[in-house]
Amino acid sequence: MHKKLFIPGPVEVRQEVLEKMATPMIGHRSKNASDLQHRISDKIRQVFYTQEEILLSTSSGSGLMEGAVRSCTLKRAAVFSVGAFGKRWFEMAQANNVPADLFEVDWGQATTPQLVEEVLSTGKYDLMTITHNETSTGLMNPVEEIADVAKKYPEVVYCLDAVSSMGGTKIQVDQLGVDICITSTQKALGLPPGLAICSMSAKAVERAGQVPNRGYYLDLLALYDYIQKKDYQYPSTPSLSHMFALDYQLDLILKEGLDNRFRRHQEMADYVRDWGRRHFGLFADERYLSNTVTTFNNSRGIDVAALNQELGRRGFQISNGYGKLKDQTFRIAHMADCTLEEVKELIAHIDDILKL
Repeated sequence: MHKKLFIPGPVEVRQEVLEKMATPMIGHRSKNASDLQHRISDKIRQVFYTQEEILLSTSSGSGLMEGAVRSCTLKRAAVFSVGAFGKRWFEMAQANNVPADLFEVDWGQATTPQLVEEVLSTGKYDLMTITHNETSTGLMNPVEEIADVAKKYPEVVYCLDAVSSMGGTKIQVDQLGVDICITSTQKALGLPPGLAICSMSAKAVERAGQVPNRGYYLDLLALYDYIQKKDYQYPSTPSLSHMFALDYQLDLILKEGLDNRFRRHQEMADYVRDWGRRHFGLFADERYLSNTVTTFNNSRGIDVAALNQELGRRGFQISNGYGKLKDQTFRIAHMADCTLEEVKELIAHIDDILKL
């Protein structure tokens, strides 16, 4: 039996979108492939609220994260972490011999503009990474406030991990001054995993041109230059199947209307949070709650695995806590094409199982 997924990726994918993955192949050096990428880029720019270039990578979002920190750090990277996935960027820098420092806060807390100011004002850094939405803790960083600080340091390339939030909440990339904004398909965009997407500003392009040893497959400048010279094609073979599905799904997203989509995510988040406050308590700082996934304190000491097993028998799946938070917390995602009615159905089953 298929389990309806309420986990922070991969998400439920509409049947009609899945079917687009089976579109017959075309030559990836053909005009049709260029046209496909043109359409995707034009639509993605609307979702990102950007005028900058769009790059696709046949990888998870981690691929572009690694590509960004390696391609655009000339001096030293400041990595701000609010959980497991923020720390991953630091580990990538270390693995690629990129000088970097980690600025980590307690899980459940946010990266504050004050912390960013304190770090950038040292003048030691020419790249910074921020996690917009941390799925391990259910926290969404205050990027609007951080933007005010980042704009005071134009020499710093600003990289934003929006992997689990883009398409589920409004992220105005250009207005925020983000140079490289990264997402991937298996979260709020509502597609299968396997494709990552980023915007790349002129400043980031210029910086990458000064950095030696940017790698090969994940060299963002190589991706950027190739699509300029070859009319929206890529140095390596792209995942055409994902591109067919993405092109179609973006039409559905824009047809729903971005504001309507964000409002739907907010309504689902509000419903899940209200339920969680009554019965468990929320893990993240209440001022910075995610609109796409909620992490609950396991204050009742429930057997999360047993709950998920019974939910599975009823056709649903939620997520245990991540890493060191396993069993201490559990998570419910509310993103992509999920509806408030479906969330209510899930919660009703949890209430029934736990006798809440």
